[in-house]
Amino acid sequence: MTHVTELATFGAGCFWGVEAAFRQIDGVVDTSVGYMGGHFENPCYLDVLSRITGHAEVCQVDFDPGQIPYDALLDTFWRIHDPTSLNRQGADRGEQYRSVIFYHTPEQAVAARRSKNALQASGHYPKPIVTCIEPASAYWLASAEHQQYFG
Repeated sequence: MTHVTELATFGAGCFWGVEAAFRQIDGVVDTSVGYMGGHFENPCYLDVLSRITGHAEVCQVDFDPGQIPYDALLDTFWRIHDPTSLNRQGADRGEQYRSVIFYHTPEQAVAARRSKNALQASGHYPKPIVTCIEPASAYWLASAEHQQYFG
């Protein structure tokens, strides 16, 4: 039996740890890391690292919504990084490490905004959540040595 999958794309700092977190989730069919949200064609890691492309390091998640709902992926996204830290996660600094949700459908956009608003209203974070919610754009796959870096 074939299952229809959907894509979800998240930027939450260095893409290696983000990918490792999503790979462990039942219902996630595949993951890859790459770059989205910039203005430069076919960037490589060094281009993005130089902060000239405008891209975020992202993890693209291919998931089966019959096994895991998008809202559960959002829960993981919020849990694995600090969404109040502008263009920084830990020691990693720069816009390529920004907190961002790239939505692929209008339903994902609504769910992402609802989730962000609920988290902000919860008082869990004393500072404002700076996570951007943007439409998915061209996705540039990172080179092979960056894929599944943490196994």
